[in-house]
Amino acid sequence: MSTVPLLEVSGLCVDYGLGEGAVHAVVDANLVLRKGEVLGLAGESGSGKSTLAYAVTRLLRPPGVITAGQVRFRGSVDLLAAGEHELRGLRWNSIAVVLQSSMNALNPVLRIGTQIADVLRTHRPGMDRGARVARAGELLEMVGIPADRLRGYPHELSGGMRQRVMIATALALDPELVILDEPTTALDVVTQREILEELMALRDRLSFAVLFISHDLSLLVEIADSIAVMYAGRLVERAPASAAYHAPAHPYSLGLLGSFSPLHGPRKRMEGIPGSPPDLRSAPAGCAFHPRCALAFDRCGTDPPPPLLTLNAAAADGAGRREVACWLHDGTHLVPAELAGRLEGTS
Repeated sequence: MSTVPLLEVSGLCVDYGLGEGAVHAVVDANLVLRKGEVLGLAGESGSGKSTLAYAVTRLLRPPGVITAGQVRFRGSVDLLAAGEHELRGLRWNSIAVVLQSSMNALNPVLRIGTQIADVLRTHRPGMDRGARVARAGELLEMVGIPADRLRGYPHELSGGMRQRVMIATALALDPELVILDEPTTALDVVTQREILEELMALRDRLSFAVLFISHDLSLLVEIADSIAVMYAGRLVERAPASAAYHAPAHPYSLGLLGSFSPLHGPRKRMEGIPGSPPDLRSAPAGCAFHPRCALAFDRCGTDPPPPLLTLNAAAADGAGRREVACWLHDGTHLVPAELAGRLEGTS
């Protein structure tokens, strides 16, 4: 896997509104995604996940404003400085997005084939009609839908099939990066599983990278190489997927894991996370999570947590890097075993 970042986000800040009344929806976000990797972005609704994705792709609508930071694609393309012509060339061709509730994004009065062909007609003007139809059929079959459904309308398809159509459309031009914003939320668990398996098979076959946004940390563990956890607009933990699941280091990550029951093992009572995410118009002082955190102490309520601290210095430049933003890990506190950030058998 290439060590050169395909997508690199540095110090990204996004506000809604201007001046003193601005809502800080994303604060100092830093992410790295390499070719062929799957990066999971987890957090509750309102944590800033979708805002971050829309800012990265320059799809953010007013009153959203990018106030700071840098987003680089392939190391040389500055997405935040790119003009409309350059962005138009990158979208769909190199970066594709499957938006939240995308299965409702299809035009109800146009046939499926027409909607896929529109993408090809716009971005591949030299492709003739026969080639567009053939490519649209190939894309449908790629996601498990017979090519003869090209003549169908969206209302003739199930929710899972409509979601597959949107994924097929996103892959029409062989992008290097696909951003998936809660792509399976409205689907039953069986259909979710089928779509995820197809997505991962396509990723292995086509070698595109994925930024997968979800509130379900247990789902991300199954498909992601690494996971970043957001709370109240800030990244609070980054870790390899296995480490994030088996040895979370932030109390919020532990709470997310405790909110979903495992499919195997003994039965246990689910605790969840008490309270609700903060209103970003009047965010709590100090650590935004401290009003809901059972492990909070005095400093958590007054001082913002430190920037992401590296837990395993030996892996600081490698794929196994672990980072967390929590005062528990500042080196002066006894960290509870469940948040020590260590896998069994390691020190």
